[in-house]
Amino acid sequence: MIEWKRILLNDLSPNFLIEVSFRTIVMFTILLLALKLTGKRGVKQLSVFEMVIIISLGSAAGDPMLYDDVGLLPAIAVIIVITIYYKIIIWLTAKSPKFEQFVEGKTQCIIDEGEFSIHRFKKENLAQDEFFLELRLKSIEHLGQIKNAYIETNGEISTFYYADEDVKYGLPILPQIFSQKSEVIPKNGTYACSFCGNIQELTVAGGTCDNCLKKEWVPAIKTIRRS
Repeated sequence: MIEWKRILLNDLSPNFLIEVSFRTIVMFTILLLALKLTGKRGVKQLSVFEMVIIISLGSAAGDPMLYDDVGLLPAIAVIIVITIYYKIIIWLTAKSPKFEQFVEGKTQCIIDEGEFSIHRFKKENLAQDEFFLELRLKSIEHLGQIKNAYIETNGEISTFYYADEDVKYGLPILPQIFSQKSEVIPKNGTYACSFCGNIQELTVAGGTCDNCLKKEWVPAIKTIRRS
């Protein structure tokens, strides 16, 4: 015989459904804020908001499937509350650009004219090695090939290139070259700051970057991009 009371509510009071609704809203909001703090790269290909929806619905649906002490009605209430909350947030994002930017994030320019936009790069919690990996996968050898690069709201990197005739000296991102960064300048020439990509003419006396005040340099290169 099917025990409907146990299946639907287990030993819980029907009033618990109200508490479930409150718990759901609180945990959904906390999860949204937590994922925003991890940065866009932690939720690549999905917006933070989409990731929260997936996690919340998956958690609500999974427990009553697996555990006999979890009633169906509380789980159904969670799904209904999430759906209503989702509709409200979507409505608010359509009405308020500021709220939309808070929920979905904002596209940021992290490479401008072949150099890092330092403050924006730091804000995105994006490791330099990880970023260089993304660029190498696009057949990029140095930052001087890039006019602009953006980190999109879903964590993807969009790049826009200089024409071949406009490519300039840039910071090499190939590991075997970048690993040679040093404060020691072996000979006079064109060098790139290993931190921000700023290009300067240096002598063996060395120098401090005019942009970020760092002192480690890599010999700059100027090659066109190979598709």
